[in-house]
Amino acid sequence: METREFPAWLEVLLKEKFFNACLDHEEEKKNEKNILCIDCCLSICPHCLPSHTSHRLLRIRRYMYNDVLRVEDGSNLMDCSLIQPYIVNSSKVVFINERPHSRQFRGSGNFCNTCDRSLQSPYLFCSLSCKISDVIMRQRGLSGFLRVCISLNLTDDEGGVDMFLCQALACTAATEIVRKKRSSLSSTCRRVTTAVSSANTEAPANFFNRRKNTPPQRAPLY
Repeated sequence: METREFPAWLEVLLKEKFFNACLDHEEEKKNEKNILCIDCCLSICPHCLPSHTSHRLLRIRRYMYNDVLRVEDGSNLMDCSLIQPYIVNSSKVVFINERPHSRQFRGSGNFCNTCDRSLQSPYLFCSLSCKISDVIMRQRGLSGFLRVCISLNLTDDEGGVDMFLCQALACTAATEIVRKKRSSLSSTCRRVTTAVSSANTEAPANFFNRRKNTPPQRAPLY
């Protein structure tokens, strides 16, 4: 169950193996699961977007064979300060998890507070997970680390609305229009069928009623 201290989406972000093929869209191109749905606590691919257009979405990227996220995106959900960033496509990104490295003797310089990786000044953490570990140890919780985020849309590398999200929204809108048209057509067909059925039922009844009210006529005698 999700709690404010350690929400379920954050656990998925730290443990999920992103960029694996989506099992629901195995036959599609670009089916890597590189999006985290915050509301569903689930990794999804771009083809899953039509079912998540109203949800908070976080795009995961790759840098040096590791999962990263844009500082601009991540800062909507948590405090990404003091984590050493890197520049990818003109955007600052931070590593999600600690990268494997051989521990060396800690001499002078700047190092990660959690894993002792060498850093540039003035940064204190090499990754998001290292900062989370340090915050939990020092503050006994994440209340000061997490941020309230009501809405979070996918963005491209230039900060605009993501192309896949636009396509998903268009697909959803088109599907809704088709559904409404089919519903309207079905309703019209039902009304026509009912009217025809009613007319067919009334016609024989009117015919017999007319015969019942007409006096019998004898055939002429010759």
